Amino acid sequence: MAEGIAQPRPRGAPTRIFLGILVTLVTVNLWTGGPLFAVWVGSRVQAAIGQLSMSAVAATIGTLIVVTYVLYRALTFLSQRYDDAIGRKVPRQQAVWLKPMSGERRAVQVKQPLTAVERIVIATVVVACEAFVVWFFFFAHYSLPGG
Repeated sequence: MAEGIAQPRPRGAPTRIFLGILVTLVTVNLWTGGPLFAVWVGSRVQAAIGQLSMSAVAATIGTLIVVTYVLYRALTFLSQRYDDAIGRKVPRQQAVWLKPMSGERRAVQVKQPLTAVERIVIATVVVACEAFVVWFFFFAHYSLPGG
């Protein structure tokens, strides 16, 4: 260990729990809050009822892109803070074309356990997908044209 380089010190449980809660909120808003906000912005841009304007579509898509990017950057920031809070040293990122093709080092990387942030993201994606399936089959009452 080199002298003069400060090693990250693991923090207490309240900090880790708080960061986990923030990660959960950001991840859930990637699925719900961001798209709902984009649709709301599009509805405010829409001038007439019954006709869809391209400005409303553009506002919705543009807002969705911006909100998703901002939430993604927030999730990245929180993930880095969580790694600092638990004292995890993140390996240096290497460009794909500079990695060895034999895959010998990949076996070591695959054995690393999932972080809490990764588990939270996976859980919210699974819950969102299952909620969509339940909504689609049981609550989305639609009728096909001509039927």
